[in-house]
Amino acid sequence: MSSLGPDAPGHEAARLRFRPASTSGSNAGRLEPLGLSPGRDGVLYVPDNAGPGAPVLVFLHGATGSGRAHLRAVLAAADRYGVILAAPDARSEQSWDLLARGGFGPDVAFVDEVLASLVDRVDGDLGRLAVGGVSDGASYALSLGLANGDVFSAVIAFSPGFLVVPEPVGRPRVFLSHGTEDRILPIDMCSRAFVPAIRAAGYEVEFEEFAGGHTVPPTVADRALRWWVAPEPGRSGVSGAG
Repeated sequence: MSSLGPDAPGHEAARLRFRPASTSGSNAGRLEPLGLSPGRDGVLYVPDNAGPGAPVLVFLHGATGSGRAHLRAVLAAADRYGVILAAPDARSEQSWDLLARGGFGPDVAFVDEVLASLVDRVDGDLGRLAVGGVSDGASYALSLGLANGDVFSAVIAFSPGFLVVPEPVGRPRVFLSHGTEDRILPIDMCSRAFVPAIRAAGYEVEFEEFAGGHTVPPTVADRALRWWVAPEPGRSGVSGAG
């Protein structure tokens, strides 16, 4: 397939060109490279129990990481709920473009490529896509998700540090978690600072605080994916330690 290119209209404004489409691929269990870039690429994970029309989560790694390395944060939960994971690598080894180069562009374009590639690779429900991530990847997922609510129905952000949205589009549901003892991205300066603003803007937000540092406890990862794929009616607000 041809590259959509970093300079395609909208990428610099965090806007994706991809739109949900019917899929024609297979859900045979596997972990394989995305195969979209000769350098930094990423991985596709399809659990053995992924059924027809499985939910799909685009998961973004933290600073200096990779899709393969940081996928472990949600792997057990994906196995439990039959969630397909697409974990791209940022174009820079340091972090996502907004941090590495001071603006959106190349990474938005690459996420576009990843989404387009899924159409004939998996049997997924691209009408209920979610984007998520950890640390810098959580910040980027939150920013990209709120700018593309017509593509992503949900955003899952584990310990985000910032939120930058050139122009909000749609109203995806939002799950955030943050450790009360986080020394890398302190909760008071990060999630506690912008969760009220997100709620005030009209988004449904589930915010989980837990006793711990800059990490994703397995119970929190499980709760996040369950919140997304099997929401409990009427459950919202701030929860305690997880």
